[in-house]
Amino acid sequence: MKHFGKQHPHGILFSILSHKSDFVNFSYANTHSCCCKRLVCMRNPEIICRAAFGVLIKTISFIKSLPSFQNLVLNDQLVLVENRWVLLFLLGLAQEQVVFEVRNFPAASILRNILTNGQQKFDDCPPTLEEVHKLKTFLHKVSSLDLSLKEYSCLKGAILFSQGPQDLPGLRSSAVMAGLQQEAQRALQMLILSHPHPRDQRTFMDMLFMASALQIEAQSLVKELFFRPIAGQMDLHALLYEMIVKK
Repeated sequence: MKHFGKQHPHGILFSILSHKSDFVNFSYANTHSCCCKRLVCMRNPEIICRAAFGVLIKTISFIKSLPSFQNLVLNDQLVLVENRWVLLFLLGLAQEQVVFEVRNFPAASILRNILTNGQQKFDDCPPTLEEVHKLKTFLHKVSSLDLSLKEYSCLKGAILFSQGPQDLPGLRSSAVMAGLQQEAQRALQMLILSHPHPRDQRTFMDMLFMASALQIEAQSLVKELFFRPIAGQMDLHALLYEMIVKK
């Protein structure tokens, strides 16, 4: 096996983290086709969802503490958080070792929603068992790396800035973001190379591919699974905005 550092220095990581992966095609052998489409919900929402809110608060606090983030104009801060908060939140779940289980979504609740609202909105659809398997596989992959607090911070910072201006429409400071992207790629590569065992490097690469698949497609899943049970129809994006602008 070739040494990771002797391959394309930044091209591989850039390709992974800027790739618009198809979440539907991101599947696992252990997911049985007969049950993977079952709709599910959190088994203990009163416990897990409150823990999730705590992780979200820590995630936004971490983002706001980064000098590179503080130096961005408010518009660019909001664009960045809008596009990256889900991945950093999931890393926070792994770091905090939040373990959760799901159960079948009550059919009566689905029918009641349809009768009450006319039809369910796409964003309000309960997650499927297959989606949850994907999410839990990603969390397990991150946890298996056994990262230190410093390494988690490095990974979160690198992933936060891993996308460039071409992937974040609406940015005002494109040149600044491009520079931060280059720094993020270097930091991410150094983090991977600090784990010299080929197995660990492969785990890192697998985790990054999963992260690429989850970065956009998992937003609805995360909202429905971790926040909807106790937050209801609360506008999560409005909450994130308030958390960012609050001093």
